[in-house]
Amino acid sequence: MKPDMPQARRIGVFGGAFDPPHLAHRALLETALNELRLDALHVVPTGDAWHKPRKLTDAAHRLAMVRLAFQDVPRICVDSREIDRAGPSYTIDTLHQIAAEAPGAELFLIMGADQAAALTSWREWQAIVQLAIISVATRAHPSNTNDSIEAERLFPKRFLHLGLPALHVSATQIRSNIANGQPVQTLVSEPVARYIADHHLYLSH
Repeated sequence: MKPDMPQARRIGVFGGAFDPPHLAHRALLETALNELRLDALHVVPTGDAWHKPRKLTDAAHRLAMVRLAFQDVPRICVDSREIDRAGPSYTIDTLHQIAAEAPGAELFLIMGADQAAALTSWREWQAIVQLAIISVATRAHPSNTNDSIEAERLFPKRFLHLGLPALHVSATQIRSNIANGQPVQTLVSEPVARYIADHHLYLSH
C-alpha cells in the first residue's frame, strides 16, 4: 500500500422495508456502529419489494421516516438507491455499487437471524457472502444460532454475530396498533410518530 493511501474504510449496509422504522432498528444500528467500528453505515430502504406479500407504504413516506428516525445518529447514511432503481432491487446490486464507490473498503451486511437463515434463497447469495461479512443480529443464545443458518455452516469465516438487547418491537405490531387506535410512542421515535400522524399512515390494515 502506498504511504499516502488512506486506510481501508469499514462500511455497514442495513436494508429493510422500514414500514415504519422503529426503536429496535435504531438499537441495532447503534450496536453495529459500535461493535463493528464502522466508519459509515448505509441504511437502505427497500424499493420494489418483489418478495413481500404485503404492498409497502409509498417509498417517499418510508424514506422520509427513515431520515427522521436516524437523523441524530452519527455516521448513518440514508441511502435511497434501491428506491431510485427501477424494477426489482437486489442486495447483490447494492453491494456491488457501494464496493465500486469505496474501493478497498471492508463491507458488513447487517441482518436479522431470520434473514440470515433464508440467505441461501437470495439472488447470488454466494457472491454476497464474498463481498461482505454477514453480521447477524442475535437476540439470545448466539452459540445456537448458526445451527439454522446454512450459509454460515458453509462459510463460517464470513459471518459474525452482534449482541443485541431483547427489544420486542416489530413494524407489524406498530401498524396494527395504529389501525386499532393504540399508542405507538414507546415503539417509534417522536419525529416518526408525528410524521405517521400528520400523514394518516397505517389507519387501516
